[in-house]
Amino acid sequence: KPPWSMLLLLVAFATTLGAAVPTGYCIGVINSPATLMKEWCNQTIHEKYGGSLSSGGLDILWSSIVSIFLVGGAIGSLGGAGLANKFGRKVCLLICAGLFIIGALLFFFCRAASSVEMLILGRLIVGLSSGLVTATLPMYLAELAPAAQRGTLGVFCGVGVTGGVVVAQVCSLADIFGTEDLWHYALSAYLVLVVVCYLPAIVFPESPKFLYVMKGNSEAARRELLRLRGKKASKLVELEIAEMEAESNDNSQGSGFCDVLRDPRLLMPLIIVCSFQGGQQLSGINAVSIYNSYVLNGSNGALFLTQIFYYSVSIFTKAGFSEANAQWANLGAGCLNLTISLLGPLLMATCRRRTLMMLSSSLCAVFLFCIAFVLNYIESVSWFAWACIVCIMGYIFFYQFGLGPIPYFIGSELFEVAPRSVAMSMGSLASWTCNFIIGMAFPSLQSAWGAFVFLPFSVTCVLLFLLTKFYLPETLGRDPSDVAPLVAKGFRSKLK
Repeated sequence: KPPWSMLLLLVAFATTLGAAVPTGYCIGVINSPATLMKEWCNQTIHEKYGGSLSSGGLDILWSSIVSIFLVGGAIGSLGGAGLANKFGRKVCLLICAGLFIIGALLFFFCRAASSVEMLILGRLIVGLSSGLVTATLPMYLAELAPAAQRGTLGVFCGVGVTGGVVVAQVCSLADIFGTEDLWHYALSAYLVLVVVCYLPAIVFPESPKFLYVMKGNSEAARRELLRLRGKKASKLVELEIAEMEAESNDNSQGSGFCDVLRDPRLLMPLIIVCSFQGGQQLSGINAVSIYNSYVLNGSNGALFLTQIFYYSVSIFTKAGFSEANAQWANLGAGCLNLTISLLGPLLMATCRRRTLMMLSSSLCAVFLFCIAFVLNYIESVSWFAWACIVCIMGYIFFYQFGLGPIPYFIGSELFEVAPRSVAMSMGSLASWTCNFIIGMAFPSLQSAWGAFVFLPFSVTCVLLFLLTKFYLPETLGRDPSDVAPLVAKGFRSKLK
């Protein structure tokens, strides 16, 4: 294996901390101070426009503030392909940094300006940036890395997003910024990370594959490769240049949206990428994972597992957490998810993708089914409350073995450079769209179906298991040009 160069490590950690972590931060920060922010919105509208919102009107406003982030994410994902192909992967990430900075400034000054509009606009802008990040960052890191390190770097984006949620949970605690006077600090605190991590951006390399294959600039590609691999790795550089030349000479695959969507050879890998990223959201992570907290109802001693990703919706009863410990329990679940996700780089460097994905999806399906069963009978059996917690933690644990990290980077291993940006954008769009669907539909479905709301999540995991078993080729240590022919026949493809 080639050694890790200092430049590659710098770019990997700087972009993860400066782009992926802020993405997760903006996902996780909005709920803890939600009550304080809703009160401020109502008061601000009363002072500015001379009227107060009804309870229903305030809920609609809050839903708009929450969901517009996801709308921005979907739009940013769609724009990622065009920006990445026209301006380059590096410039696209610099645009993300600029959008994050603008969003943070809007968050910070919206309270002083008494402007709910600034808050909504800020959420839209950071959503746009987050969509660009999830579409571009895994692709950028995968194209910078040599083949042996591609999987390791591919999970950095997922780990960063998970870590960002945990950082947001910490910053929004009542003991830090989660107060009536400081909630706007919580929303904008990620600005420090963005500014610090992008200070060395002038030395970040552009993707050599983008320069060679998309721009036809072989000298610039060679120059960036020498910076990334070191002058002592000249043989490795020449080998990679030869691979790029072969890929550049293959003009059979287009790079536009229409070209990719019309090419039957790209149908199956595109289905895999979109299904993995969409299925990642539809697997129930937003309902049972790090976005959950345990809240004790003091009047009857009932424990609620509350979906705090977007809304506080009670799911089950009887456990034993005090209200004072609710945020800490939520933070603990987030830390578990982050801890397991840190194993991702090691797993992706040594373990087969198909094995990890099948293991993760099958066991998550089992745990989700158990959650539904336990919740349905939780009133009848006293120890089922703790069994539910065990199932939730088991789900979180095995989710991070495959369902969590693999969808972020699998497109980089299935697609060659020309169609890669479109595939990553489509996958990111599927993720944000399904994220939006869960955020909007889960509260209503939970009210209508009760515990059985988790059964569709379990079915999703079963479908992902089947898709992986029958159609996902092993990509560990293989060049995309070697993988592409294995899935070029669509549903008639047969794995070797």
